[in-house]
Amino acid sequence: MEEKKKKLPTTEKKPKPEKKEIGVVAYNTPTPAGEKKDVVSPLPDAYSPQYVEAAWYPWWEKQGFFKPEYGSIGEPNPRGVFMMCIPPPNVTGSLHLGHALTNAIQDSLTRWHRMRGETTLWNPGCDHAGIATQVVVEKKLKRERGMTRHDLGREGFIEEVWKWKNEKGDRIYHQLKKLGSSLDWDRACFTMDTKLSYAVQEAFIRMHEEGVIYRSKRLVNWSCTLNSAISDIEVDKKELTGRTLLPVPGYKDKVEFGVMACFAYKVDGSDEEVVVATTRLETMLGDSAVAVHPQDPRYQHLRGKSVLHPFCDRKMPVVFDDFVDMNFGTGAVKITPAHDHNDYEVGERHKLDFLNILDENGLLINVPAPFLGMKRFEARKAVLQALKDRGLFKEIKDHPMVVPVCSRSKDIVEPLLKPQWYVSCAEMGKDAADAVRNGQLKIIPDHHLKTWFNWLDNIRDWCISRQLWWGHRIPAYFVTVDDPSVKPGQVIPLLSAYLESVYPLILDREDVLDTWFSSGIFPFSIFGWPNATQDLNVFYPGTLLETGHDILFFWVARMVMMGLKLTGKLPFKEVYLHAVVRDAHGRKMSKSLGNVIDPLDVITGISLEGLHDQLKDSNLDPLEVEKAKNGQKYDYPSGIPECGTDALRFALCAYTSQGRDINLDVNRILGYRHFCNKLWNAVKFAMKTLGDNFVPWEKAQESAVDRWILSRLAAAVGSCTAGFQAYDFPGITTAIYSFWLYELCDVYLESVKPVFSDAEADGAAQRRALVCRQTLYTCLEVGLRLLAPIMPFVTEELFQRLPRRLPRDSPASISVTPYPETDESDEVDRQMEFVMTVVKTIRSLRADYNLTRTRADCKHALTCTRAHTSTHTPLFILVLRCLQRGT
Repeated sequence: MEEKKKKLPTTEKKPKPEKKEIGVVAYNTPTPAGEKKDVVSPLPDAYSPQYVEAAWYPWWEKQGFFKPEYGSIGEPNPRGVFMMCIPPPNVTGSLHLGHALTNAIQDSLTRWHRMRGETTLWNPGCDHAGIATQVVVEKKLKRERGMTRHDLGREGFIEEVWKWKNEKGDRIYHQLKKLGSSLDWDRACFTMDTKLSYAVQEAFIRMHEEGVIYRSKRLVNWSCTLNSAISDIEVDKKELTGRTLLPVPGYKDKVEFGVMACFAYKVDGSDEEVVVATTRLETMLGDSAVAVHPQDPRYQHLRGKSVLHPFCDRKMPVVFDDFVDMNFGTGAVKITPAHDHNDYEVGERHKLDFLNILDENGLLINVPAPFLGMKRFEARKAVLQALKDRGLFKEIKDHPMVVPVCSRSKDIVEPLLKPQWYVSCAEMGKDAADAVRNGQLKIIPDHHLKTWFNWLDNIRDWCISRQLWWGHRIPAYFVTVDDPSVKPGQVIPLLSAYLESVYPLILDREDVLDTWFSSGIFPFSIFGWPNATQDLNVFYPGTLLETGHDILFFWVARMVMMGLKLTGKLPFKEVYLHAVVRDAHGRKMSKSLGNVIDPLDVITGISLEGLHDQLKDSNLDPLEVEKAKNGQKYDYPSGIPECGTDALRFALCAYTSQGRDINLDVNRILGYRHFCNKLWNAVKFAMKTLGDNFVPWEKAQESAVDRWILSRLAAAVGSCTAGFQAYDFPGITTAIYSFWLYELCDVYLESVKPVFSDAEADGAAQRRALVCRQTLYTCLEVGLRLLAPIMPFVTEELFQRLPRRLPRDSPASISVTPYPETDESDEVDRQMEFVMTVVKTIRSLRADYNLTRTRADCKHALTCTRAHTSTHTPLFILVLRCLQRGT
């Protein structure tokens, strides 16, 4: 979409419009990949993101501007090193606006440090995403070939995954490049690369040898559909207010949740009953006790007594435990240690039986007929009917609850007792917490400290094994040979090749490691750890980690723990946590709501029909598709207009207020495209004013107005530098926006236009015009460098067309040009305060009296202002004179 050209107010004769053909040719002229764009042809009339953002990125990359070695002669950099690794996105994924925010912030910081002359590395990478990738490839197999992974076998399936990764896994890298992310692609890493896989094995072995990694049988989050344990971050907490029917994989009919079923257990040796309640009625088949509060007067007579299970020949003790809330329900709670996290701890304290009644597929085991072999939610109905038949059922009532749902398979997650590999986290967690307490590691903003300390001070051991086929195989084996030096069933963590050379008869463990294990060592595995490489020596520890606060402990804390454990060093010095991007209504981004937006759709624009078509390729339920379509129609009735990368990046940075989520209206991004158009018009006008033979000077004899705009420029530089140092991105964008629009365009350009129009009057006027041109050039050149970290494309396009102060020594690109540095001064600001007051007062009075202005009147007002500035004519006289002219 091409905007209409907005003319700045001018006292000059209105120029004839350029021929349309000029703009069309410039817009459509292709540039060979990696070659520098044509910057000799005239600027098109209006700003076009598609034209501006074409060709620059391949040229930047080919020139090596993003490499830390660029411009280096191999000696230590006195300005220091800046290193940051990307939070590796899932190879299966597609970036959304949350990722775009992450990369807008990270790239702005990276470009700022690079322009400051530091040795700068932003290291890219991608995560193998164990569960997500396996699910994607399994669905592809089923859809295209009607096969399961079991039909192919493990090795065959892994080949299919690698094939998919090599064909489809670079979509995110393409998106990152479209966003202008200045990553060193020659250092890109994939967490299943040989180098990183070796580091994973070494980390596991070292930690096992120290006793930090061990194997234990405990409750885990189990997905019956995936047949695997999953991490907490892969469990969605679905909140229900009452009775709700939910779809569950493998069930034809929806399953009822959000209800509490009450039933009775008979007390052994009497007719007395103890009434309990549960939201998971089928788990009563695995009950091994009833618990009450030690001070509950209703049950003191049951000390030492038992209750009878109605379907099993089992007596269950009544135990007294403080965890029971005596004011809730009957004050009696059924205890199922093998299928509930709270009950597990009660079972540990009271030495209860742990009765597992579910297998890995969600089928009932270790239970009597007729329940044996039933699917878990079918057993729920059967147990209800059986309780009714025995007169033990009491009632069912609505009950608000949270249902754990697997984010990948949409299955209901079951707590299941399984042997798994664990990391002992108590000591590592203390070290990570202490690193922040003693100031070695800084977390910004500091309101996240409470979460940091709360999690690490109460940390639980970390389950790191997954029952998947895609991922890092756990380098541990059950030895089955007859060797007196090895105990039967002993688990030995050794590299496969070494172990097979010693013990030829082994049983390979099929488990793989949790993806967070390999990403936990990402900051140093990418540099070749445990080998002592040059990159590891130069770039580790890193400088900064920037990411979303939602993975503070899933990823950030684990990187800190594993970095300290395996290298003895913190992986970074600071952690900056940005907010979560929500839609314009404050809702979390969700595919079912239709408000998840691909940043490329904002950059290039997309019709409403195009948004609807994207839903067809999703895994949404048909009803959710219709709901999502309605949401898209409400939010984007005309689709999303083309905004461009620069406008998107600027908008995301502008809304990044520390500590608050971002409610981002995509339509407001369009406002920053208009800002780009304003820049375009200002530079186009300025270049015409400078002329073809303009040569920049180092110094000029400025007037008060010149000194004022240079002072405002210095203030903007100071604000931006302070903003980058404090991660205050709204402060940066506000300073830049205000300088370009309100100070340079609205005031300075307006004040000097009559100077340029009067330049042929006499020698003094010509000298004045020359000085104004020098000042204007300085504002443009410094102003573009100021903006370059956030808006890299439009600033490069315009910067390349400006004359250079030192052509021989000038950097080839604005991306490697020094960032502006200056000392602020208030002296000129005070001198110009009078002029600004005049301008504001005149505009206010003109609005109050509904006065119109003409170009002649405007010229008179500006001339009047210049004429009286030096003599300090009282403000009311100047206002009167301007009002008499209608200005």
